[in-house]
Amino acid sequence: MAAMAWRLPTQLATPGKLHHHNDSKTTAYQSSFSWCRTLAADHLLPSSSSSSSSFSSIIGTNTRRSVRCTARAAVGAVNLAPGTPVRPTSILVVGATGTLGRQIVRRALDEGYDVRCLVRPRPAPADFLRDWGATVVNADLSKPETIPATLVGIHTVIDCATGRPEEPIKRVDWEGKVALIQCAKAMGIQKFVFYSIHNCDKHPEVPLMEIKYCTEKFLQDSGLNHIIIRLCGFMQGIIGQYAVPILEEKSVWGTDAPTRIAYMDTQDVARLTFVALRNEKVNGKLLTFAGPRAWTTQEVITLCERFAGQEANVTTVPVSVLRVTRQLTRLFEWTNDVADRLAFSEVLSSDTVFSVPMNETFSLLGVDGKDIVTLEKYLQDYFTNILKKLKDLKAQSKQSDIYF
Repeated sequence: MAAMAWRLPTQLATPGKLHHHNDSKTTAYQSSFSWCRTLAADHLLPSSSSSSSSFSSIIGTNTRRSVRCTARAAVGAVNLAPGTPVRPTSILVVGATGTLGRQIVRRALDEGYDVRCLVRPRPAPADFLRDWGATVVNADLSKPETIPATLVGIHTVIDCATGRPEEPIKRVDWEGKVALIQCAKAMGIQKFVFYSIHNCDKHPEVPLMEIKYCTEKFLQDSGLNHIIIRLCGFMQGIIGQYAVPILEEKSVWGTDAPTRIAYMDTQDVARLTFVALRNEKVNGKLLTFAGPRAWTTQEVITLCERFAGQEANVTTVPVSVLRVTRQLTRLFEWTNDVADRLAFSEVLSSDTVFSVPMNETFSLLGVDGKDIVTLEKYLQDYFTNILKKLKDLKAQSKQSDIYF
């Protein structure tokens, strides 16, 4: 395949001059991902040698500061060759096995798209994706050379991927995303959808949120036709964090902070995503998806207790403990990734509201806000179904005991 007779250099982006600025609110442990980025065409042309520089030279600083991203596309990545036109219905879902990714795949298949799923090689194959009717290809964002082949014949990329808890945050969420965006530009991808985090631009002290914001800027300045969607929280996450422990009479962990999160069902996120894809007015825009109402942790627990018909065993972790733990884990290099994730937990446990009014977004997309599932409805359906199954299993167990 002549069009693929090239390879990506190890270094996909060239660091430029760093731009730092001080903030009186920042502390000694805050970091910056500030950079001046150049997407020059020569970085995407055939290369016989890999660059000796590394991403750590871009973002691996010891001084923690606020972020200012100026991702500049001076020349712009260029398509390698005019290839065969691709169908607008051909999409690649990156991170297809995740909570959101699998809903994106199902929605796309239901709407008639030709779906290809980029999945990391794993011991347990993602057979359920094939069973649904999708095509599965193996690649790894942390290995840029595996990406280009997955993009052949693709019109739209939908990026739902994120790093695993045991991985350094920047490996997939920063280095991998930069590689993916540059590959998409070089391969002539027509549209790129990126999921980010609400308020990521307001928390430069949190590595994951800072990376999301910098990736937004990188994508905006790449020249790709794109849609950025910021999310507040998934209703599906509540099941494992609160609903299941309550049913199993185990401890439910919470904090003493009044954080409010407007959770949204990932099925609604998927539905709105494809409405946005079909709407030319949304191209190049940054949208935020939020549920109908923002909830505190205690309100969510109370809701679960009501539908479960039993009280929760709540263990409260003070926010001050999270802060001290994060500072302690900063003392050792091998616990830095733990500290980075605790920083995100600290934001979620602060006096913050993760929600936005959705009226303008609904109007832009032409959808009715009344069709968005509420948290009460979602949890009621879950507990009704799970309690019915438990009741049926209990009845079957009693019947087996009688016959035995």
